Amino acid sequence: MGRKVSLACIIFLLLFLFLYPREALAASRQGLNLWLFTLLPTLLPFMILSNFLIHSDFIEKILSPLGFLWKFLLGLSPYGAYVFLLGMLCGYPMGAKLAGDLYRNRKLSKTEAKYLLTFANNASPVFISTYVAVNCLNREDLIGRSLGIIYLSDFLCSLIFRVYFSRRKKKSMQSPEIFPKEKETSSVQSLTALADASIMNGFETITRLGGYILLFSVLAAFLSKFWPFSLTGKYLVLGLTEISTGLSFLGQSGFSSQLLGPLALAFTSFGGLCILAQTKGVLYENHLSILPCLAGKCLNGILTFILALFIL
Repeated sequence: MGRKVSLACIIFLLLFLFLYPREALAASRQGLNLWLFTLLPTLLPFMILSNFLIHSDFIEKILSPLGFLWKFLLGLSPYGAYVFLLGMLCGYPMGAKLAGDLYRNRKLSKTEAKYLLTFANNASPVFISTYVAVNCLNREDLIGRSLGIIYLSDFLCSLIFRVYFSRRKKKSMQSPEIFPKEKETSSVQSLTALADASIMNGFETITRLGGYILLFSVLAAFLSKFWPFSLTGKYLVLGLTEISTGLSFLGQSGFSSQLLGPLALAFTSFGGLCILAQTKGVLYENHLSILPCLAGKCLNGILTFILALFIL
């Protein structure tokens, strides 16, 4: 059934490309611009340099002095705190990628990696302040409150899932959950080899993200043109499909300010199906399921909407 639905979607998108080339080209260009001028310069340097840090003890040395703080506030190890901080600063899907990479390199247990997926994969402060508050809501005065609402809901989300995963951790103490050991080709990687591997890994990941953004941009254009139901439903579906396109349409929707702000922040916290697809892509080789991230994003979006109704 799932394969038939996927095949039908692909056929409809191909027909859309052939029959409406102007709209398809505009959507593709918008997606590629987002990838080329935002994701590529923002995420690629962090991806390359983070791979160096993962293969060294630098992260632990820097974050260990505050280990008690990470443990008390978030229930995280120093490596988990690194995932949380970079995921918050760099935006989607950096948190998920780092959680997967550190689990793959046996710096995180599987339980902690899955716990991080529920709350450490977030929109960046720059995206929230510029694209959401200024471009979508047209309210610079909401920047501080928007950031506070999204990160407060994220913290509440971490508290809820912390209870669940702390119980799972106790059950798994007898059999440590580590990444399946791979055949080692060399005990010590040279700096040049590590640099080459880090660069190629970064470009492979960022290219995969670009492909997802392109596909979902075309899908959003298709839904926008052929949505058969009410305009309200159209804006909600677009917001849940692709975040940048959805927020752009939401800003033109004519919703009241009391509803526009909470919806925009909720869509930002959830991230959209495109972000979930990107997350699944970066977790592909790390033996981690997308389900913890999906559960976390759904809860995060709901909490953000409720908080925004009272605070904005």
